[in-house]
Amino acid sequence: MVHEYLPTSQSTYDLGERYDIRPRLIARWVQRYRMAGLNSLKPRRHKRTFTADFKLNVVDYYQTHDESMAEVAARFDVLAYQVSIWRSQFERGGIKAL
Repeated sequence: MVHEYLPTSQSTYDLGERYDIRPRLIARWVQRYRMAGLNSLKPRRHKRTFTADFKLNVVDYYQTHDESMAEVAARFDVLAYQVSIWRSQFERGGIKAL
């Protein structure tokens, strides 16, 4: 899907209509591909665990850089909702919450 989107002037809406996929999902795939390459799109075989230090680094990066949550997530190869959860946990309970 990403390789079909990139070289053309098609919109994510047009591709979504053709393949019955939400345009926002296609846009997310394209963004992840641009930020972290093809490996960021491959499914994982096992659940990953993250250290508190890693989570803190992600939250700190998000708060100190002018990037969207999706961009930060792609940069650190995590999901955007994880960044959101970690940020909320940190705001409520500090490092111990992570």
